[in-house]
Amino acid sequence: MKVADQKIDRLLRSAAQVHEDVPTTIPFGFDTRVVAVWRSGMKRPNGLTPLLRRVALLSAVVIVVSTIAAARETGQNRKLGESLANEYAIADSAIQDEFSQ
Repeated sequence: MKVADQKIDRLLRSAAQVHEDVPTTIPFGFDTRVVAVWRSGMKRPNGLTPLLRRVALLSAVVIVVSTIAAARETGQNRKLGESLANEYAIADSAIQDEFSQ
């Protein structure tokens, strides 16, 4: 315990003798080095990640295009169905007229 106290006393005496002010600015280029080290530690995407992104994007495009095509086809079928319904109504009324005579 005495040895530890002596070391601490020596350290405190040394610290008390220092009269120099420590500069408060960071050295030139330090921030650039910190960013460079930080970026070098980042994981780089492997070949699978960009492939998955492309597949997801392509799938989204296919879904959008097919949805638009289906909506358009449904609209065309509806118009066709309405015209056929009118033709069937005309034919049905003509058949009913023939049977009623």
